[in-house]
Amino acid sequence: MKTIVCIPARFASTRFPGKVLARDTGKFLIQHTWEQARRAKLPQRVVIAADDAKIVEAARTFGAECVLTSTKHNSGTDRIAEAVGRTDAEIVINVQGDEPQIDPDHIDYLARLLQDSPEAPMATLATGFASREQIADPNVVKVVVDANARAIYFSRSVIPYDRERMGVGEVGHYLRHIGIYAYRRQFLLTITALPQTPLEKLEKLEQLRAIENGYTILVGKVEHTCEGIDTPEQYAAFVKRYLRHTEDDHYPGHGRDSHTR
Repeated sequence: MKTIVCIPARFASTRFPGKVLARDTGKFLIQHTWEQARRAKLPQRVVIAADDAKIVEAARTFGAECVLTSTKHNSGTDRIAEAVGRTDAEIVINVQGDEPQIDPDHIDYLARLLQDSPEAPMATLATGFASREQIADPNVVKVVVDANARAIYFSRSVIPYDRERMGVGEVGHYLRHIGIYAYRRQFLLTITALPQTPLEKLEKLEQLRAIENGYTILVGKVEHTCEGIDTPEQYAAFVKRYLRHTEDDHYPGHGRDSHTR
């Protein structure tokens, strides 16, 4: 199946304006993400969907395919629908622009999930938690799945709620959602044309739009995740890691891990 990775890139980030063009490593932040995505084996193309001409100009300097999209989109999903909706891709993978350590294996795994499950229009990933404190953090999204690895619900709250322990139970009972998605192209156009749903608005989680409209989201489980860049402090920490490991073939995100369903 023809697969495209699309990386939505917004210049006016609230907590870190212009972060995708931060360049303290010698490369743009969006360039790191693009390079990682290009290491995936299954996608035939990697496209950046930008909301600002400055991102398009930067992308040209490192040879990336970049599409300038409307500034009026409410989400990255809307942006990628504009950028690749008219292509001949069968599977579109949404990789966030501030994920410079995204594992290429995760991209391939997502593509295979949809290739192997023709009944599913959409897929995403999840991993385990490191601590009970992380589970209680509303900035970290949780997901619960059914016996067939289909998402039941996503939330910023603790799900499932352990009644006997007044909230957070054993760490192994919880799944952390990873914000990377795969869509069948036609479904991407369908879901972005639908209005925002009540739960989506409450939780500020756009994937709930699919669940509220009765669509299946397949959830693949992986062994780890790499943190995205939301703040200048997180970016500074990434720069330190990158400069320390530049010559290391095992730099986080370059490795391979095994996957389970």
